[in-house]
Amino acid sequence: MRKTMMLAFTLAVLASCRKENATPSENQVINESSLQGANVKALAERTISFSGINWTVRDQAGPSGPHDNYWSGSTSNVWVDAAGHLHMKIRKDAATGRWYCSEVTSQQTFGYGSYVWKIEAPLDLLDKNIVFGLFNYKSGDDGHHEVDIEFARWGNNAWPNFNYTVYPAYGDPATRAHQEFELDLNGTYSTYRFYRTSSYVSYRAFHGHTEDVNNSFFPWTTPAGFPVSTESLPVHMNIWLYQHLAPSNAQEVEVIIHSFKFTPL
Repeated sequence: MRKTMMLAFTLAVLASCRKENATPSENQVINESSLQGANVKALAERTISFSGINWTVRDQAGPSGPHDNYWSGSTSNVWVDAAGHLHMKIRKDAATGRWYCSEVTSQQTFGYGSYVWKIEAPLDLLDKNIVFGLFNYKSGDDGHHEVDIEFARWGNNAWPNFNYTVYPAYGDPATRAHQEFELDLNGTYSTYRFYRTSSYVSYRAFHGHTEDVNNSFFPWTTPAGFPVSTESLPVHMNIWLYQHLAPSNAQEVEVIIHSFKFTPL
């Protein structure tokens, strides 16, 4: 769900669960809802096991948010390999010409503690129209109870490609806490972490598959007094197309998540 950055926030956007007209320079709200559109039929969803957790693979018969994308739960889009690594793709279907995105959602919820993902992919080189998200999200309450890490330029190569966003537990979603950076990795292995408590969310990223502080970068913590969510929330991972635009380089995209680990307080 997740984060988002700099898109126009309107009641219509929240109602339709879409990020539209992103303009990070305007410091406006978007949130990465994975809710289905009202007229979109969910297909028979499958369950995968990854990192000791069961995940539901999103599969729908028509376009839905964010940004009216098509979502496929097929093994061509989402699969776990023999080493136990999760693969997620944006894939072009040769028969229809459509681009299919991917999302998985944990079947259990998680509260206070650390959330750590070890990723294999050149995330700093993603096409400007690709969004890859790692986040907590409460379905049905857009603009609240959401904690995001997002890799995205939101369609503009001049904008930073790495985003932290926390939506408040209550009140105006436009008061979200947000920070953005320009990601520049040392290779294709990297690690991302956020830490949730009842009073703050803190973030840190790492070069390589490690949590050694000497390899860390981009630490950030929500401002004092910010109303963070105190609820137990599912974890989402997704990769999708900004404004359902095809990758500008016309290339399919694959991200490999080696592991996800939650450690409670």
